[in-house]
Amino acid sequence: MSDYAREARQRIRDQAAAMGIDEAFISQLVDEFYSRVRRHGVLGPIFNARIDDWDEHLALLKSFWASVALNAGVYSGKPVVAHRSLSEVEPWHFGVWLGLFEQTLKDIAPTPEAVKYFMERAQRIGESLKLAMFFDPSKL
Repeated sequence: MSDYAREARQRIRDQAAAMGIDEAFISQLVDEFYSRVRRHGVLGPIFNARIDDWDEHLALLKSFWASVALNAGVYSGKPVVAHRSLSEVEPWHFGVWLGLFEQTLKDIAPTPEAVKYFMERAQRIGESLKLAMFFDPSKL
């Protein structure tokens, strides 16, 4: 990694730390959010039917969010491929997911800035996944 990249990564980590975002908070967020997802009337059945090993899945999600929020570079999965196989998911589910994610953040985030920081990223990721899953250029 170049010095520039290393410095840029450190700036992102420093900015996140100033909002109270670090690996410990990301771990807490993922654990709490997916605990809520598993109990949710709409989202729970979708996730619980697909995920056999929650410990493994949570570890993957923690690495994903560390990469997103801290530019940690520790996630190497393929979320679009994984989500395309979810035939029971409809576009409106993303709004439900985002609403629950935002409420979880509001309940546990160390600062209001941390809520905004995560929600901006979650909304972009959600839009990207929706496009990948549901956009059909032949219908243009």
